[in-house]
Formats: sequence, structure tokens, C-alpha cells
Amino acid sequence: MKLSHILESSLYVSDLERAEQFYRQVLGLSLYSRKEGRHVFFRLANGMLLLFRAEATEQPGGGVPAHGARGPGHLAFAVPQEALPAWKAHLQAQGVPIEAEVEWPGGGSSLYFRDPDGNSLELASPAIWRYQEAGFFHPPAKSSDG
Repeated sequence: MKLSHILESSLYVSDLERAEQFYRQVLGLSLYSRKEGRHVFFRLANGMLLLFRAEATEQPGGGVPAHGARGPGHLAFAVPQEALPAWKAHLQAQGVPIEAEVEWPGGGSSLYFRDPDGNSLELASPAIWRYQEAGFFHPPAKSSDG
């Protein structure tokens, strides 16, 4: 038996509407589902990002075990190395401060910034974990119209 990849990752936020706006408008994620006062889910190429209002998930009885977290979480999104400068410019144009830029000794780079709830977000080239060498990362196919 072998696990193939992380299917879903969760972050916890205090204001779902504000979080949805940030992840849709600034990061361009596609909304999958929303439950008022509880969660907003986004679909990515190979998994799901689940944003929960922690107070709504800490109580048992919701069909799945209670869960939650305190303090800022962290999540990294894979982007091609050559796209990082464009992402940096886009984030800055949206008024999102870049918290750190890292050139990793083994190769690849990362940009760090925060969502409106203080969660640490990272845009990283897969080279930081040598995914391309191992055949795990396949960049999205280029559109023929553009």
C-alpha cells in the first residue's frame, strides 16, 4: 500500500467572505463549494484547499470528527520557477506585501506572503523538493489560444 498525494489541505479563517474574495481574486482559485458560516472549498489541479471557520468545525456532531487549529497555518502552492517574477508583480499590484523571498540551496525559489487571516502562503517552484526530477510535478499544459 502506498499513499499517492495529499488530497486536501485545510486552513482556518475568521471571515469566510473576506477569505473567499482573497483566494478567488488575488490567487485565482476556482470555487468548488461554500456553506455559509462554515466553509469555502477550492479545487486545484491535483487537490482541494478547504477554508474553514474554526468555530464551526471545533464542535463534534457534524458528520466528520471535530477539527481546528490556532495561530497561522502554512500552505505552499507549486508554480513554475519562471512564473515567480510575474506572481511577485501581481501580488504587489494587489497590495499584498511579499514577506520573504528565498533561493533554496538545492535549487528553486519561494515567495512568502500572508492571507487576510495571517496564514503564511508560499509560491514555490517544485525544484525545492526535487519533484520534477522524481517525475511528480507536471506543469499545466499551455493553452492553445494564448
